[in-house]
Amino acid sequence: MPHEDNEDNAMQTVKIIGAAIRFHRRKAGLTQAGLARLSGVGKASVFDVEKGKESIQMDTLLKILSVLNIELDIKSPLMVEFLKTTGPQPSNNKEPS
Repeated sequence: MPHEDNEDNAMQTVKIIGAAIRFHRRKAGLTQAGLARLSGVGKASVFDVEKGKESIQMDTLLKILSVLNIELDIKSPLMVEFLKTTGPQPSNNKEPS
């Protein structure tokens, strides 16, 4: 059934994101508590993200990704058209001063 495939794909994506965050955190030499402190989120949130919890808040995820210097890349066959209609998007990448 198509609906079940979408749920399976979503669950797999969540698990991949969690594993990537855990990998980057460890490579950075951070504990979950350290990452939580730097991100301004609770330790339980870091734990939940790393374990693939599906109900994490978007702002929490974005804070964690930012601290670890991980960017999300949205891909879609309609992305070029979307960007034409919305104009240039602000970048989170900050050039060194």
